[in-house]
Amino acid sequence: MEINQLLKGMSCHCGRNHACDIQYVNIGKNAINDLEFLCKEFKAPLVVADENTFLAAGKQTLAALKSKQIKSVVFGKELLIPNEDAIKKVEKELKGVDLIVAVGSGVIQDLCKYVAHFNNLPYLVVATAPSMDGYASNGAAMITGGMKVTYNSTLPIAIVANTDVLKDAPLEMIKAGYGDIVGKYSALNDWKLSNIITNEYFCEEIYNLTFEQIKKTVPLASKLLKRDEDAVKTLMEALIIVGILMSFVGSSRPASGSEHHLSHFFEITGIIDNKPYLAHGLDVAFSTVVTAEIREKIANMKNFGVVNSFSNQERDDFLNKIYKEIAESCLALQEKAGFYTTDRSEIYKEKQEEIIATLKQMPSANEIVEILNSIELDVKDFYDFYGEEKIKNAAIFAKDLKDRFSVLWLYYDFLGALNEQA
Repeated sequence: MEINQLLKGMSCHCGRNHACDIQYVNIGKNAINDLEFLCKEFKAPLVVADENTFLAAGKQTLAALKSKQIKSVVFGKELLIPNEDAIKKVEKELKGVDLIVAVGSGVIQDLCKYVAHFNNLPYLVVATAPSMDGYASNGAAMITGGMKVTYNSTLPIAIVANTDVLKDAPLEMIKAGYGDIVGKYSALNDWKLSNIITNEYFCEEIYNLTFEQIKKTVPLASKLLKRDEDAVKTLMEALIIVGILMSFVGSSRPASGSEHHLSHFFEITGIIDNKPYLAHGLDVAFSTVVTAEIREKIANMKNFGVVNSFSNQERDDFLNKIYKEIAESCLALQEKAGFYTTDRSEIYKEKQEEIIATLKQMPSANEIVEILNSIELDVKDFYDFYGEEKIKNAAIFAKDLKDRFSVLWLYYDFLGALNEQA
């Protein structure tokens, strides 16, 4: 489905009328020029970028806004963390501003989305890389209070991107966007599992539309490596469509599950311990191999029963060791969600065949590895970067960063039984 047609929304068999407040999307040659008519009602935009994204699209953006009273915030080249300090730096420049223009990709647009929402301002996006699916979603992934928190926020009024800018983005960011799409195998499976086990809302139409983006993107790896402009456009459109579908559902559920929880684990523990971590999309891609391995282990269990591996005290000790100053927040989140206190053993037994059949619907870990190899992502690099122990800890404790059911909870519940069978 064409993006601007999709933006009109749809009446769905699930009983909901899906809608999205984004007015316009253009991914193409000279799309940034559209800012002139998109911003005709605004007088004083604030342009937010970092040095890299400003080099990529800043001049074109300013040229399209030349008749306006422009203010700007340009962060340095160092890693930008979307935390309280970054928020303050943007909010400091809001006096007299009637529009925020985010020039960048993941962190820049999350930051602008958050600030726009909490200051009741419209914003639009000039995308500079096909690196993630959050451009069109209503979730702003921020790090506040040391925790990775996704806030329900304002949608952009428009998204524009020049394809020549997108294709010249760092190749790692193109690979990251591809990896983010590959991660939907895991996210969609988690959504089905949660519907089966917790009776969470599920929409077959949104599921299928998301899966279509995987099918049209995965074969493009070799062309993306060559920076083929049409392939890059297709990738970017897939990422935006997935974002729109998240907005339709009202959450990131169709596109974010256990693979994202693992990615958040590596980012958060990296910040806590002052250790490096990979780009979000790369972590998501590699984590999809880990979640595929978990699905296979559970689907092949001989005894489909819960065997607790940790006492509450042992669990808390591990969480304090891993998450340090945010461990208490993690425990409070899980106490509110109730996943630790809910006995799921009977539903697991009752739904065993359906759960196993669902776990087997997605590609195997080896098949995911082959897909990643096609875009020159080697899972060995992932294990060398983080180490076996950190990845093992992520598989057990990444679930504690989010109040969402995924295969990681199945893995935790079955860990003792899996260890017995090993």
